[in-house]
Amino acid sequence: MNNFDFYNPVKILFGEGKINQLASEIPQNSVILVTYGGGSIKSNGVYEQVMSSLSSFKVFEFGGIEPNPRYETLMKAVDIIKANNVNFLLAVGGGSVLDGTKFIAAAAKFKGEAWDILRKGAKIEEGLPLGTILTLPATGSEMNSGGVITIGTTKEKLVFGSSHLFPKFSILDPTVTYSLPKNQLANGIVDAFVHTTEQYLTYPSNSPIQDRYAESILKTLIEIAPQVLNSPDDYQARANFMWSCTMALNGLIGAGVPTDWATHMIGHELTAFFGLDHGVTLAIVLPSLLREMKDDKREKLLQYGKNVWGIETGTEDNRIDEAIIRTVSFFNSLGVKTKLSAHGINGSQLAPIFERFQARQWKLGERKNITPNRIEIILKSAL
Repeated sequence: MNNFDFYNPVKILFGEGKINQLASEIPQNSVILVTYGGGSIKSNGVYEQVMSSLSSFKVFEFGGIEPNPRYETLMKAVDIIKANNVNFLLAVGGGSVLDGTKFIAAAAKFKGEAWDILRKGAKIEEGLPLGTILTLPATGSEMNSGGVITIGTTKEKLVFGSSHLFPKFSILDPTVTYSLPKNQLANGIVDAFVHTTEQYLTYPSNSPIQDRYAESILKTLIEIAPQVLNSPDDYQARANFMWSCTMALNGLIGAGVPTDWATHMIGHELTAFFGLDHGVTLAIVLPSLLREMKDDKREKLLQYGKNVWGIETGTEDNRIDEAIIRTVSFFNSLGVKTKLSAHGINGSQLAPIFERFQARQWKLGERKNITPNRIEIILKSAL
């Protein structure tokens, strides 16, 4: 196991009815900006619960945060904050709303051009305090301090993060997920699954606790997926789904182990150029990446096949191939297509992505050996 520092100060309020405790978690006399997405919270009863709980506060609203939240949109919220002396943010939504609100928290306090946080990796020295109410499990953003933002003008999807951006609290009520459409649930399952593999499918580091936590998350997602998709009011299935997504990216399973994240970095470009859902891009990239990198990941792929899928017979190569096939089948069982061509994307359309990676000369993966040339191989094999 490698040396590590682990810090996670987020208070989790988990369970049905926990939104009723919202007011007690926010400092008195706060001026609050409530952020949300397309307005589904107004049709599923969450908005009413939130506003009722905040009746004693001065509250402003900012809706319209997109899936894959855009820098240009988020900066409009910063203007509202500065004009009204807002000093607390409450994000109500899924990962995009939460990520966007973290960026708003950073940008509102940033001395300089907030663009630099994304384009130059400028250090975030402080942020407005924020809390979250999660409505769509997927990203783990409710219990971590990072996010991903799209710059619309340049078609870039870029990461940011800071310990100043941990939520003060996050409320997770599984019942608010009952009205979610199947495709959003499926994307959330894929997102949590691949968050886990990014921290698990690397190389052995003698970290059995982290490995077994990761394997438990993967196995749980596989087991509960049918109930999550087909039984909308199955509280236990939704509760375990929600907690799996949180645990997949709150820092715990990645502490002291090598991590990859190449699937995400490649997938971000598919979203930036083609507008594909984040979970869809992960389902497309991961199988091709595992095939290309199977020699580097051999030991962990064999462990994954055995401990997650129960594959114990056959040659090593056969077992690895079968583990990847089972992964693809799982994604397909969710209704998520794993080939670019299934989304109407052909090889000639990928040229701008290849050019971008060549220009950046990024070396991705746990061994920093996923070069632009290998990224081209990975994406072409995903056609």
